[in-house]
Amino acid sequence: MRLSRHEWDGRDPAALAQRLRSAVSAPAELSGEVAETIARVRAGGDAALIELSERFDGVRPSSLRVDPALSAGALAGLEPELRESLELAAANIGAVAEAQLEDGSAEIDVNLAQGQRVKQRRLAVGAAGIYAPGGRAAYPSSVLMCAIPARAAGVTRLALASPPGEDGLPQPLILAAAALCGIDEVYAAGGAQAIAALALGTETIAAVDVVAGPGNRYVAEAKRQLAGTVGIDSLAGPSELMAILGDDADLDWAALDICAQAEHGGESPLIACAVEAELLERLEQAVTRIAAQRPSVAEAELALVQAPDTDAAIELANAFAPEHLQLMCADAELLAKRVRSAGCVFCGNEAATAFGDYVAGSNHVLPTAGAGRFSGPLGPATFQRRMALVSLPAAAARSLAPHVERLARAEGFPVHGESASARSGAREDESGS
Repeated sequence: MRLSRHEWDGRDPAALAQRLRSAVSAPAELSGEVAETIARVRAGGDAALIELSERFDGVRPSSLRVDPALSAGALAGLEPELRESLELAAANIGAVAEAQLEDGSAEIDVNLAQGQRVKQRRLAVGAAGIYAPGGRAAYPSSVLMCAIPARAAGVTRLALASPPGEDGLPQPLILAAAALCGIDEVYAAGGAQAIAALALGTETIAAVDVVAGPGNRYVAEAKRQLAGTVGIDSLAGPSELMAILGDDADLDWAALDICAQAEHGGESPLIACAVEAELLERLEQAVTRIAAQRPSVAEAELALVQAPDTDAAIELANAFAPEHLQLMCADAELLAKRVRSAGCVFCGNEAATAFGDYVAGSNHVLPTAGAGRFSGPLGPATFQRRMALVSLPAAAARSLAPHVERLARAEGFPVHGESASARSGAREDESGS
């Protein structure tokens, strides 16, 4: 674990937040390489996708489309205890997703003073593409986090892409999660080329409307370049954790939480903030000890920040906008009400980020790199859009037309005004009829 120390006087939290982010090395420029990958999939379809899989994944799949029976078999073959845990996670994620839908109206219907009626309907997209990373590990939890909210939103077609292993297929745990979620199509494809295939379509893969799911920086860059061609959930980057520690914080637990996020790789920013220097010193010792004993923990950057008081620590969190924020201090629930910018806030010693990653019911596809200032967790709304419907009876048209004409002429669009006035009978037909 790479450690840095910051004694902070509480002034200008935005400046400190910027320094903390800049301490994590910026990823190499990928736009050209990813653009080439997208162009090859656009031009070559299936053949290009297979060639790129062989190049980047070291496997040439015999078929891009995975037989649904293999997913069903993978689910049936799970150890009973593992299947029980997967089903528990699915049930909790589904309950939270359904509650989000119930909280908002599916249709807004407003009658306005001039007589016009404006409606807004919330509709699911027709097809969603889900990306599940592969490589060193399998991420069935990511399949659940994306597929279940999409189904709750009303999406009728779900397509999953995940990198092929040596046998040319996604990992069995991915296939099992796909079967559990009722995913319609599974494809053996990974990386930027998989995002391109989902967004653009190939001979085998029909294009989708929204692409969601975490991935490496190549996946994030492909989503960035294809945004607009297809909807995306977010540009999620390396996992992040900030922990605010009080006198009653369990420092061994905090150290485990930090090391757990460091399992995601060396680019993950990690911050521990406390008022007392002694707490940070003890945490440093615990992190060093635990990381040394666990090979899966990467050499991530851990910043130890001494703040003048808890209020300042909260303002630093708001400025940094971490993906995960753990409040390991007294009155965590009250303090959480003052947090304005974070992907997900975990309150109290017991609430480790790892619970949110798997089974708590919240979603682990969260904004990173400070995007928590303007976006939030993946949910059903990611897979929905609103459509407006407007109806104007004749009386409303007569009442509103003069206003349209004035505004349109002011903007230099006089025919807009004529279009409105023609409906109102306020202007004679210039043709003389």
